[in-house]
Amino acid sequence: MKTPSALENRQVTYSPAYTLVPTYECFNRCRYCNFRVDPGQDDWLSLEVAQQRLHWCRSQGVIEILILSGEVHPRSDRRSAWCQHLYDLGQLALDMGFLPHTNAGPLSYGEMAKLKKVNVSMGLMLEQMTPALLQTVHRHAPSKRPELRLQQLAWAGELGIPFTTGLLLGIGETEADWVETLGAIAHVHQQWGHIQEVILQPHRLGSRQSWSATAIAPEQLIRAVAIARELLPADITLQIPPNLVEHPDVLIACLDAGARDLGGLGPIDEVNPDYAHPEVAALAEVLAIAGYALTPRLPVYPHHDRWTALPLQGTLQKWRQSLENGPGIAKSG
Repeated sequence: MKTPSALENRQVTYSPAYTLVPTYECFNRCRYCNFRVDPGQDDWLSLEVAQQRLHWCRSQGVIEILILSGEVHPRSDRRSAWCQHLYDLGQLALDMGFLPHTNAGPLSYGEMAKLKKVNVSMGLMLEQMTPALLQTVHRHAPSKRPELRLQQLAWAGELGIPFTTGLLLGIGETEADWVETLGAIAHVHQQWGHIQEVILQPHRLGSRQSWSATAIAPEQLIRAVAIARELLPADITLQIPPNLVEHPDVLIACLDAGARDLGGLGPIDEVNPDYAHPEVAALAEVLAIAGYALTPRLPVYPHHDRWTALPLQGTLQKWRQSLENGPGIAKSG
């Protein structure tokens, strides 16, 4: 019989999630992006439409509402209204019984402090620390400056925000760049202990991007997972987006190398719309054949529950108790 620790080591988690996009407009123009539209070319998601979508989510087993936004320029006269809209969407999700998690690009310290009041966790991809990408894929993306994004991770720690970050792989970086970026994440986590997950996201060609690079090789992705597991503290979970992995055998190899989370699974991957999320039940069957058990989780990990703002604790503990009483596979939507 397997020991409890062995059984736990074969658990793979995911978040039953739905994504709300306040706006697709973004002042960055990353060459691999399949998400953005030009500033002023998008109508912001209204609270009324958001409420209709969240009503639908109630019958779909959704727990996490990912508020994923394009970026309004920090000096734009609409920046304040945009931040308030992020706040209002978070409050709406809470009022309807969900757990919000916001990823809206680099924010000011004050904006992060405000959004903490209506989010159980937040996130921002560090992507890569090398400044060389500012001359290539990030040439027209001012908010992709590595020091700006690393500052966000530090502020999240100071504010006590459970945080998700990650690396984008296959955008022109080197293996040495992986090591540097993982080292930066490890360093900030050692100061604050707030990094819950590190996503290792392989680039895959999308139909709307201007950059024609091929996908990262499967063996490179597996190696990136192994390096990350070696360099990052054990209390940081490694996440692999299953829809961006070309073959189930590669996904299993990533799990064997140390990944233990598959991220938010729902109706659509807004950042990679050409690659649909797999159905949760089918994914669970694939993992079971390899000896892994797929189980739902909350967007905040248990050891960070106490960091959550007091008004959010009731909803959080309701979901925590629900998973403890019956952590079955939720509907994928």
